[in-house]
Amino acid sequence: MPNDFGPLLTAYLLFLAFALGACLASFLTCLAGRAAAGEKRPWRGRSHCESCGRTLTPLDLIPVVSYLALRGRCRTCGAKIGATCLVTECLLGAVFVTVVWRFGLGLQTLELLLLACVLLYLSLVDLATMELPGVPMLIGAAGFLAFLPAHPAPLRRLLLGLAGAVAIGGGVLAVSLIADKVMGRETMGGGDIKLLALLGLYLGPGGGLLLVIVACFTGLAAAALTGVGRGREFPFGPAIALAAWPTLLFSQQVLGWYLGLF
Repeated sequence: MPNDFGPLLTAYLLFLAFALGACLASFLTCLAGRAAAGEKRPWRGRSHCESCGRTLTPLDLIPVVSYLALRGRCRTCGAKIGATCLVTECLLGAVFVTVVWRFGLGLQTLELLLLACVLLYLSLVDLATMELPGVPMLIGAAGFLAFLPAHPAPLRRLLLGLAGAVAIGGGVLAVSLIADKVMGRETMGGGDIKLLALLGLYLGPGGGLLLVIVACFTGLAAAALTGVGRGREFPFGPAIALAAWPTLLFSQQVLGWYLGLF
């Protein structure tokens, strides 16, 4: 962790990072579920049990803890609760911990945490609807622009980001159009291409190319493990988002190592 706070304070800060990530994941999972169900104002209304309709209390909404304490069931009717929320809470909590550990406390960390929330929301909606909505991607792009002044060389970062967005988004678009012609069907959705362009904005051309490689392996592994994709559409957005996690953390080191070979 770049900020030297000592072991006890560091552990406490990482615990807070996990708790914050888990809380935001709980909210985003609920928001994405409502949006996928077609609710026009998914941010409104109290959380409730989908089976009996009981409004959930604060004790029912403690991230991770409530699910484990209730053994994944509603306190009132005993209906089974899906593990999606538990998984997303643990996942985003782990992302927050690793980002804080890697970059310390600062505006760069805040920028990446915002991006992580956007990616989680997009992944959940894509899994439910096979579509990637545009508004969250605009929020991600706006976050990139908003944090530009905090970087040591904002103009250089902007130019690299634009080059990454154009190179990765445009390159993948060209490849997908050729593949569409050869295979006679759509091989990649427009939302996936926009998501790659968004991440190219953050990663630049080199990091964006590394992301595409990692995302392809991640997608293939997910399809093989779940059996999805055999004659059916496969949501590639979550694979891209998951691949973005290690790429954002370690792309500079990987690219530096690779270029050092020549």
